[in-house]
Amino acid sequence: MTDKKEKAGIDRRRFLLGAGVGATAAAAAQFAGRTAQAMDPGAEETKSRYQESDHVKSYYRVNRYEGRK
Repeated sequence: MTDKKEKAGIDRRRFLLGAGVGATAAAAAQFAGRTAQAMDPGAEETKSRYQESDHVKSYYRVNRYEGRK
């Protein structure tokens, strides 16, 4: 018959479980103290950039479809 030996160290499953738990705890610790901060874009980023120039008008005139009105 077979004799089962008790292993002195840890087996592969327990090692991988411990490594996974450790990696998850390390990742959670990095984000634990951080808070989200809103960024103020300022006047330059929020100003309107669309200008209805001649080439924009011709683009919409040329690409107007007959079925849509």
